[in-house]
Amino acid sequence: MRLFLFLAALALSALAHAEGAPVAPEVAAKSWVLLDHGSGQVLAALKPDERVEPASLTKIMTAYLAFAALRDRTIAPQQTITISRRAWKSPGSRMFIDPARPVSIEELLHGMIIQSGNDASVALAEAIAGTEEALAERMNREAQRLGMKNSHFTNATGLPDPQHYTTARDMALLTSALVRDFPDRYRLHAQKEYTHNRIRQPNRNRLLWLDPTVDGVKTGHTDAAGYCLVASARRGPRRLISVVAGTASDQVRTQESLKLLNFGFQAYDTVVLYKAGQALSTMRVWKGEQPQVRAGFANDFVLSLPKGQASRLKAEFASLQPLIAPVAAGQPVGTLKLSLDGRPLGEYPVRALDAVPVAGLFGRMWDTIRLWLQ
Repeated sequence: MRLFLFLAALALSALAHAEGAPVAPEVAAKSWVLLDHGSGQVLAALKPDERVEPASLTKIMTAYLAFAALRDRTIAPQQTITISRRAWKSPGSRMFIDPARPVSIEELLHGMIIQSGNDASVALAEAIAGTEEALAERMNREAQRLGMKNSHFTNATGLPDPQHYTTARDMALLTSALVRDFPDRYRLHAQKEYTHNRIRQPNRNRLLWLDPTVDGVKTGHTDAAGYCLVASARRGPRRLISVVAGTASDQVRTQESLKLLNFGFQAYDTVVLYKAGQALSTMRVWKGEQPQVRAGFANDFVLSLPKGQASRLKAEFASLQPLIAPVAAGQPVGTLKLSLDGRPLGEYPVRALDAVPVAGLFGRMWDTIRLWLQ
């Protein structure tokens, strides 16, 4: 998957320098990125790999690990926990936990995601990993697994720390993984308000009120980080993710995020070139129990292209020959070469969709002779 995203990025780089490519708007942020969730391509960016302080964007990773723990049943939604003094005393934004009353995991998730409660984040960290420090270690391991190359976490809240940093690109990758891996749980990010301990607080993501297609994700703010926002919108089958970091105000981060999302939907199409499991070619297999194998992609092959240019895309399949059994399902068997108006866009590995075991002795001998004659 990471190789596919890298090659997709190369394809978009070629598009960005092509004649007539969409020109991204100016964005009033220190660092920003616009990601197409379907294709994994970055549609536009400014300093996407520059280190930034994530502030409460950190809670996207805390939520990811909480959802993973729920999936693995190491915690349960209705499980109640006793709140530690450390969680109760957490500075900054809070859900106002009452330490005298046990709180459920479900309540804490609402308090962290909707109300951005630091007290809820620390309580969740302790429920998942025992301590906030132990969760931070898991956060860093997960970041590496997800390909977040320029991120390091020291806490579950986003409170300032010199060793607590990320990038706009890494936040987009994390958010895309959150949507992909936990679609049902992700829906919580669209809730506009939550009441706990008789205190009602609105979601700080103002885009939820301004654009009905926006369904998340998270705001962040400290004096050093400025105003940050990771936003995601789904219009029809397409989902885009924007990240803006270091804006001047809540209003600016909102309007600049909406500007990016509108640009992406208006300037680009997301095209499904091949469906998962669809054979783009059938290849000859030598010395196998079957004489042929289907070649294609295990997942939908999706590409982002400037509006109206999909019909000008050309695809060429170059197979690896001779293909000799055994062939494993998922084994690379060729390359798909894409070009637009004669300009190369990228090369993508095509894999065997089925396994082909080795034939018996007679079959192998017969194909050996035929190969020699060829």
